[in-house]
Amino acid sequence: MSKAYKAAGVDIDAGNETVDRIKKHVNRTRRPEVIGGIGGFGGLFALDPSYRQPVLVSATDGVGTKLKIAFALNRHDTIGIDCVAMCVNDVVVQGAEPLFFLDYLATGKLSPAVAEEIVKGIADGCEQAGCALVGGETAELPGLYNGGEYDIAGFCVGVAERDRLLPSKDIEAGDVLIGLASSGLHSNGFSLARKVLLQDRAFSWDEKVPGSGQTLAEALLIPTKIYVKTLLTLFQKHRVKGAAHITGGGLVENVPRMLPDGLEAQIDRRTWDVPPIFNWIQECGDLAEEDMFRTFNMGIGMVIAVPAEEEEAVLQTAAGCGEKAMVIGKVAQGKNGVTWTEEA
Repeated sequence: MSKAYKAAGVDIDAGNETVDRIKKHVNRTRRPEVIGGIGGFGGLFALDPSYRQPVLVSATDGVGTKLKIAFALNRHDTIGIDCVAMCVNDVVVQGAEPLFFLDYLATGKLSPAVAEEIVKGIADGCEQAGCALVGGETAELPGLYNGGEYDIAGFCVGVAERDRLLPSKDIEAGDVLIGLASSGLHSNGFSLARKVLLQDRAFSWDEKVPGSGQTLAEALLIPTKIYVKTLLTLFQKHRVKGAAHITGGGLVENVPRMLPDGLEAQIDRRTWDVPPIFNWIQECGDLAEEDMFRTFNMGIGMVIAVPAEEEEAVLQTAAGCGEKAMVIGKVAQGKNGVTWTEEA
């Protein structure tokens, strides 16, 4: 290979090694609809012809400053799960099954070993979501990223029948709101969490989170929960009218996104236990409730709206899928938004 490009900071051989390393991870996400393999100019996917009126649903996202935690700990094998989760959870709440995923990895200097760890995490996330990793891009960009730093982003495409898209138009007052527990911070609010815990207070990575057996490192790096298989099961068995992925903006901003005008979400904060990491951040940062609930998921990563008569059945199905699920409120007449029925 020409030495000139390598001298400029781009190692083509490292890129080729990375492709060889990740093939085994890509292959384990394969679905029957995937055509061809890794290495083409684009990923090929044959849509199942059984769909009557298929609608493609797409989403793209990244991981944000949670990457700073991976850099500091030199641990890169779970951050890809976060990237997948942020995309597939957004697709499934619209009633769609995620079909395939592509990733973009950009770094200042490519390390094939680190890239393999990242893609392993992406493949793990795709397996959890049941979607295929059909391609991606690894870009070595000397001068844009420092040292071993990198950024990752993802893109997911799913499909739904047009008449099964969510939210449905028949969400009404009296419908029940069921929350599915989060695994932790997921991938939102890390700029604030890092400021409070790592800059202002300068806790060590081994510091124990009060009320939890987790270290600070474990609590901050735990992957975002992927709800795809649970929601697809709920869609199949029950009348789910709407779903909201609780990301940036928290419950306050995201739950109203599934409600039609003239309806509000009435949520009781006493109905679930807020995980210790959130309480610690609030205490250490002397943060107001408003700041916490508009920045973090506060222990609820997904909310679904169902008819009141299906409440118990939905809770049982969710539990059977391994979810910690609880009724957190209801839909009511009012200005589109969230009303807290009790103070925390």
